[in-house]
Amino acid sequence: MSLINVAHLTFAYEGGLENIYEDVCFRIDTDWKLGFTGRNGRGKTTFLNLLLGRYEYEGTISSSVDFEYFPYDVPDEEMETLELIRSVAPGAEEWEIAREVSLLDVADDALRRPFRTLSNGERTKVLLAALFLKENSFLLIDEPTNHLDMGARAAVTAYLNRKKGFILVSHDRVFLDACIDHILSINRTNIEVQKGNFSSWWKNMQMREHYERSENERLKKEIGRMQEAARRTSDWSDKVEKTKRGVRNSGLRPDTGYIGHKAAKMAQRSKSIDTRRQSAIEE
Repeated sequence: MSLINVAHLTFAYEGGLENIYEDVCFRIDTDWKLGFTGRNGRGKTTFLNLLLGRYEYEGTISSSVDFEYFPYDVPDEEMETLELIRSVAPGAEEWEIAREVSLLDVADDALRRPFRTLSNGERTKVLLAALFLKENSFLLIDEPTNHLDMGARAAVTAYLNRKKGFILVSHDRVFLDACIDHILSINRTNIEVQKGNFSSWWKNMQMREHYERSENERLKKEIGRMQEAARRTSDWSDKVEKTKRGVRNSGLRPDTGYIGHKAAKMAQRSKSIDTRRQSAIEE
């Protein structure tokens, strides 16, 4: 067990007007099984590429493990499948390879065939097995259920449920729920970590959004109240200031010192209310 530490990560594409990520800080355990969620275009693939060291960024990403990306780019699809697994995980023993492919229901004869002859499901299973066999690795798994039939999907689900040490990107909520124990979620330009599966994260997010909507409505009403209070206070201050300049009330000359002090207090109160209103708008 070790930690992956992301500290003050800031990234923007060259020529971009806005940061994709800004001062992102979090820690994750390399034994965790993390689902990565966020709206399309919010930067999931970008973050995986940052972990892989493909982009320059500000801040630090420190880890004692090697990040491995799925789908793996096979250099030569004419390679025998067993040879391919050995090239990805050269330290794996024969019995370890046999165990992994068995867990994924890969037929024995598939290992002796060229990789190009395998079905989409067989390719996914073989590459996942090879990457998990690689020592000191932490997998970044991007949409593994694409092009899989129901049988292959079930096998991959059961396999990942037994494993640990990966980040999983998938649009399949049921699949995520069955495979993960933590969630990484993109929030504006930040990333948050939460314990639980996708369903628990989704429930918490909906509760938070409901609270934020209610709070926003309350703030709108408060802003309106403060605007009206500021207008009234400003009107009172103007009237008192006119009295200070010599306007008589019931034939008496006013106490200009007292009235001036009162006007100043009202003006300050008006300014204070307006400041609170602006702060509420900005929030």
